[in-house]
Amino acid sequence: MLVIRNLTKQFYQRNDTVTVVDNLSLHIKKGQVFGLIGPNGAGKTTTVKLVAGLLFPDKGNITIAGQPAGSLEAKRKIGFMNENPQFYYHLKAREVLEFVADLFEIDKKVATKKIDVLLREVGLKDAKEIPVRKFSKGMHQRLAFAVAQINNPSLLLLDEPLDGLDPLGRLDFKQMILKLKSAGATIFFSSHILSDVEEICDEVAILHRGKIILQGAPKALVKSSKQSLEELFVRSIRHEA
Repeated sequence: MLVIRNLTKQFYQRNDTVTVVDNLSLHIKKGQVFGLIGPNGAGKTTTVKLVAGLLFPDKGNITIAGQPAGSLEAKRKIGFMNENPQFYYHLKAREVLEFVADLFEIDKKVATKKIDVLLREVGLKDAKEIPVRKFSKGMHQRLAFAVAQINNPSLLLLDEPLDGLDPLGRLDFKQMILKLKSAGATIFFSSHILSDVEEICDEVAILHRGKIILQGAPKALVKSSKQSLEELFVRSIRHEA
């Protein structure tokens, strides 16, 4: 579903060049939940944005179901949830979803039914007529997750989707992610909440300074190292320091 080959992304700061993603390669299968974990500044958000087509690589390439990332064909197959979602604050939750559905040229009757279902699933059914400016951070996250699903994407790209959620919200999100997986969707997300990653991911990769330093199924990594994922994560990062 998602293939990343030799991906490199650099940014220019003053008179220096900083490599944020360094020759990164990943192969994520259809129906897989894949977690990209790493410390702050590891390159997780940049990688997700490159896959979403919001940034363009300096080297390497990305394909989504065989289509180049950033192409219209690829964008129609993905749903994207930003780490810090921003909406038109004067719009109500329902209107935000109607706006995005219109961008995807979804039939209005189909969109209305889909929006009702999504708002109920993300726990915003009773808040659909409330302006977004009155939403808490957790409510913003829930709305962003609904927006990411409006086009029934084959690939969901979620940047820190569990950040800012209370324990109940995190549980809801994990259940929704697993439900989407059971329906055939592929989920690629970044996170620093390792317990949640270990619980729901089929495979994880630890990213540090733009490079993958460890990858595998969480249970297999934990079993082989005889450590928790958190302990393994800390040891791997410190070893590379």
